[in-house]
Amino acid sequence: MNASCCVIHFPNSDYAPLALEPRQPLAEQLTVQNSPVLFGCRTGLCGTCLVTVTGDFSPPSTAEQEILDMLAPGNSQARLACQLDVMGEIAIAPLTEVI
Repeated sequence: MNASCCVIHFPNSDYAPLALEPRQPLAEQLTVQNSPVLFGCRTGLCGTCLVTVTGDFSPPSTAEQEILDMLAPGNSQARLACQLDVMGEIAIAPLTEVI
């Protein structure tokens, strides 16, 4: 993995870290084979991919924040994985797990 890569870690799982180029939409890169994150609509409406995330990533859009306020009020680490643009190293897990 080179210095310009973004590394996605999946703590508390058997999934290996995944290297991506910066600013790639995470939803286009994660699959059942390489991630414990489940996806539904991939548009930010269904909430299936609600996760806890730490690290370097884009802030939520206004539309995503509205969904987060309903599904995980007050949780500053909650995000919709389908809406994340990764900019550096992150750790991501289903919302029910602690990172």
